[in-house]
Amino acid sequence: MIRHIDLSTVLRRTVCELYSNLVTRSTGAAVRTEIEQLLAGSSEPTLTVIDFTHVGLLDYSCADEVVAKLLLRYSTGTPPADAYFVFRGMRDGHLDAIEAALARYGLALVLERPDGHHLVGEVGDDEQRAWDAVCRLGGADAATIAESLGADPPAAERLLDGLTERRLLMRLDRQYVTLGDTLGHAP
Repeated sequence: MIRHIDLSTVLRRTVCELYSNLVTRSTGAAVRTEIEQLLAGSSEPTLTVIDFTHVGLLDYSCADEVVAKLLLRYSTGTPPADAYFVFRGMRDGHLDAIEAALARYGLALVLERPDGHHLVGEVGDDEQRAWDAVCRLGGADAATIAESLGADPPAAERLLDGLTERRLLMRLDRQYVTLGDTLGHAP
């Protein structure tokens, strides 16, 4: 299942009809709680696009509450464990606060930009190379990705499983795919 959540709509619904800025920790907590409620009860894997397009300002405390704590919750196996996120519409001003929040917890996310999907946050060189290989191949099994990387297959599979646990890749049967490939033409 693919969902689209426009943060400005959630913000207006939870805080104020005329408000488009994500500032203050309490505002961020309210928005994250609303997102969690929207995701609650799903028994199947979900890919959710979190859209920042219409968000004006984003401060560090909201980045921490909305992005980092949301990722933390779903990367620790708290139900629904099969929740994945792609972030869309982030501007450079948003990224400053988000990268600081991600660094605090050692997290990373998948960012959709006009030129494609990118990893943002705490990502090791080997993780980035493996993620890039999956992007290049359009999804593949561990052996094919290992060959592409010139890596030992069991080591490559451990690396790919780590990216999947971090919710940066998705595993469908024996294939590892990027979240962007999974999106197809989502709204």
